[in-house]
Amino acid sequence: MTLTGGAPSDADRRVEHPSLVPAQLLADPDAAPERGPDGVGSTGGRRRVRRSVRDWVVDVSGFLLALAGGAVFVGAALSESPPPSDALVLADVVAGSIACLLLWWRRRWPVQVAVLLALVGCFSDMASIAVLIALFTVAVHRRLPTVLALSALNLAAFFVYTVVRPTDDVPYPIVLGFGVLMTAAVVAWGMFVRARRQLVLSLRERATRAEREQHLRVEQARHLERTRIAREMHDVLAHRLSLLSMHAGALEFRPDAPPAEIAQAAGVVRASARQALEDLREVIGVLREANGDPATRPQPTLGDLPALVEECRRAGVRVRADYRVPELGSAPPATGRNAYRVVQEGLTNVRKHAPGTVAAVLVEGGPGRGLVVEVRNPPPAGAEHTAPLPNGGTGLIGLLERVSLGGGHLEHGWTTDGDFRLRATFPWPAGPVVR
Repeated sequence: MTLTGGAPSDADRRVEHPSLVPAQLLADPDAAPERGPDGVGSTGGRRRVRRSVRDWVVDVSGFLLALAGGAVFVGAALSESPPPSDALVLADVVAGSIACLLLWWRRRWPVQVAVLLALVGCFSDMASIAVLIALFTVAVHRRLPTVLALSALNLAAFFVYTVVRPTDDVPYPIVLGFGVLMTAAVVAWGMFVRARRQLVLSLRERATRAEREQHLRVEQARHLERTRIAREMHDVLAHRLSLLSMHAGALEFRPDAPPAEIAQAAGVVRASARQALEDLREVIGVLREANGDPATRPQPTLGDLPALVEECRRAGVRVRADYRVPELGSAPPATGRNAYRVVQEGLTNVRKHAPGTVAAVLVEGGPGRGLVVEVRNPPPAGAEHTAPLPNGGTGLIGLLERVSLGGGHLEHGWTTDGDFRLRATFPWPAGPVVR
């Protein structure tokens, strides 16, 4: 039997040989349980399903065994001297045959059938095997208190049988001992089968729960990855689009500018637009479903920071950079990437909210001392001719999450000197950098 839990599909629950498995183990674990008259489903709290081939073989064999065994016991009773009365034999055969027929409903109503057969067993030899089969079914499908109650009822019925149908050839204690032994053996066998089925069901439920949790973890990982990609897209495209907007505004409000300045601004617009399209194409490629891992461009590090500052200077932003790190490229990759994004976001905000000011970029630290990245700018002086850039208000929020995930700390706000400061601190281990 192949136990595969997880998504509720027939293919996932397909067993190698379903005809050899009880219907109780083939029941849909996600289906609502079908309750019996005593509040517990006949299939252990699961929805009842049709008999499997194995169940049909067992039921037919049990029915034929009950009939054959009952006929043997009736024949043995008729051979006794003196034989029982004709009325008792007739009642025995009729009631015993009905008891054997009731075995077909023992899975549906195990307790009720077992009670009826115990009453018939008070006088019927024909129902002897059927009574044991019904008790076995109760031991398989019901809990221990119910099984013990039915066992006591069967022992009481057997005591009545020994009074109604006494046997002179066998001592009475031996007859009682045989009845107790058979009852105990049937109950023990049924409880063993029940315990084994419960183990199989519990293993299937655990497999189902584990696979569902795995699906949940996969969905959470996808959500986190898409959130990370969206945050990366904001960090990259906000920088490019702010350059586009600033230079487009300069072209719009300075139509009388010298041709050289217009050509330079147009070149920056064209280069920024091309770079923004490449970044957007990269993000869209990552978001698309693909069979393999999408190839991504190498992420920026702290060593790429001078190029970012120089790019902003070419775009017209006045930046004063101070690098107090022995070697920018020696910073850990994750720390350097996060620091790069902090400076990128800070310079983007300067272009948005404080155009015309001088931004000061400070990078200091080293192995064992940590890394400090700071972007500072004064408030804008006077009114600007260009319209303000759109602001989603989520840049610093995403940046705070990025820095927190990197084990750092982020501060932003106005200082007592009247400058707006964006400051991030990151850990920098003293050991060698693992790339």
